[in-house]
Amino acid sequence: MKNLKWILSIFSLLILSACDKSDEELSQVTEVSQYVDLLIKEKYTALELPSFTAAEIPDLLDYRNSNQKITVFPRNWISSYATNECTLGMYVLWTIESIRAVANNSDLLIGRFPSQNPIVQKREAEFELVYDEESQKKVADAYMKWWQKNQDKQFQDFKDIDPLLDTGLRWH
Repeated sequence: MKNLKWILSIFSLLILSACDKSDEELSQVTEVSQYVDLLIKEKYTALELPSFTAAEIPDLLDYRNSNQKITVFPRNWISSYATNECTLGMYVLWTIESIRAVANNSDLLIGRFPSQNPIVQKREAEFELVYDEESQKKVADAYMKWWQKNQDKQFQDFKDIDPLLDTGLRWH
């Protein structure tokens, strides 16, 4: 029994010493340009989305149409669907949805993840995912329209408005 305690203690110490504090630091990224740069360079290894607020939405929207593929990004650990790659544009749109979901204290939030994946699906379908450029453009246009229509208001006054409501799409 003493050996087991000793082994468990050493194992715990090894695990704790292997933890990378930079993951915690990365989730504290405060600049959109830094976040996007890390995503593009595949160096954003944090396990969560950054703690952005509505103030960062305009800068995030600048990247909404990017079709650049990224493969290193935080994934929602509860999803059984493995998302191996995503476009930068769709990922920043999902990040904006995270800002909205956190502000709404959404029941769908897992950590800062607004849904299971940075993918949209047909609103009325149970599991019909949509990956094409046309759907990204539709989502990008919807978020831009939502922002332009409401940007002069307090975020509190329009955070409940779902940008995708009239698109036939929803986050998966």
